[in-house]
Amino acid sequence: MRDAASVSQFGPAQGSVLIRGARVLGAEPQDLLVTDGLIAEVGAPGAVEAPEDARVIDAEGLIALPGFVDLHVHLREPGKEAAETVLTGTQAAAKGGFTAVFAMANSTPVADSAGVVEQVYTAARAAGWAEVRPVGAVTKGLAGEQLADLGAMADSTAAVRMFSDDGMCVHDAAIMRRALEYVKAFDGFVAQHAQEPRLTEGAQMNEGDVSATLGLVGWPAVAEEAVIARDVLLADHVSSRLHVCHVSTAGSVEVIRWAKSRGINVTAEVTPHHLLLTDELVESFNPVYKVNPPLRTRKDVEALRQAVADGVIDVIGTDHAPHTENTKSCEWTQAAMGMTGLETALSVVVKTLVETGLIGWDRLAEIMSTTPARIGGLADQGQSLAVGSPANITLVDPEASRTVDASAMATKGRNSPFHGMELPARVVATLFHGHPTVLDGELATAHPAAR
Repeated sequence: MRDAASVSQFGPAQGSVLIRGARVLGAEPQDLLVTDGLIAEVGAPGAVEAPEDARVIDAEGLIALPGFVDLHVHLREPGKEAAETVLTGTQAAAKGGFTAVFAMANSTPVADSAGVVEQVYTAARAAGWAEVRPVGAVTKGLAGEQLADLGAMADSTAAVRMFSDDGMCVHDAAIMRRALEYVKAFDGFVAQHAQEPRLTEGAQMNEGDVSATLGLVGWPAVAEEAVIARDVLLADHVSSRLHVCHVSTAGSVEVIRWAKSRGINVTAEVTPHHLLLTDELVESFNPVYKVNPPLRTRKDVEALRQAVADGVIDVIGTDHAPHTENTKSCEWTQAAMGMTGLETALSVVVKTLVETGLIGWDRLAEIMSTTPARIGGLADQGQSLAVGSPANITLVDPEASRTVDASAMATKGRNSPFHGMELPARVVATLFHGHPTVLDGELATAHPAAR
């Protein structure tokens, strides 16, 4: 069986980069010397000498963080390249400060075989903007009826360890149990899209006061909470790992809190949009706000923010879901569900969690880098910015602000719910295995190994 931790698409970039005066995790300024893809030296500003040919990045006033890792991204390739490709999706990731992403399986064909996950893995290496780990489908064709060939995907060159039918729920308890049991053989885990299908037939938005006023079929919170409750019990029963995708309700938070108090091996993510936006926005009938799971109430938003601060929710997962204009710019009931998120994630997290005083920069590094890397089994991502660590680094200007322009993004998708909104903080530079993929907020060059 292939060891996922040992599989890396990219080796270290050759040469040196000197980052001057960055505040590591928001602390006092330091110089960081990167040589051949590793952090070679850390010292007081002006105390670190670099080779004459080193690239120098003036990071005065910037915060240095480990490169972000996203467990939940839709890159659409193969089959839906009109909406996104591995190339454009990883360019968007780099601009958002991400050095690794996990690509969900709902492509066409579905990533339910070794051949498809290897195709995605190879395309990412050819692109060179970020590490990509394919997510394998739990069931064949995402149909929820028969387990996919999980072992073959785990033993492929992509060394898949994360399996999900995201976009669909593994609603059959017996199949979910078998999947949880199966992945234990290679230290894998199942990431569940918690949605009881019988409770959400025809649902268009969150079930509540707004849906009643608008006359839209509601999506009850219990449809998410019931599946999470079932699955944490199943994971406990078979002693396996469960990850809950895009938690969106206050009730889900309490179920996960209870499970963790019992020592059940469960982790959970929340999206940036569920930390900021509410179902009241649906009153505009703008399909950009149509998403799965739906935007919830202000009470849910507040509970999710507190759950991140408390550690009940472990990570930020963007659920980056680009769509073509014709599938999104139409009447509400016909529009596709999903929002882009890679290029705005940092700013939304700063607005909702850092500026509100709920977390500091060290906790932001945990939820956007260290913990998702650990969950996903990426040994060379999410590490502390200490000497000897891989140089996957994101430099952030905490004092910057910007008005989001969806048309200027690297992603093909223009379906950003934050378009026109003023958001704080800005990713200034991204170093991927020591190579600057983003400088001054703009794409620089791909990793040399892709050339």
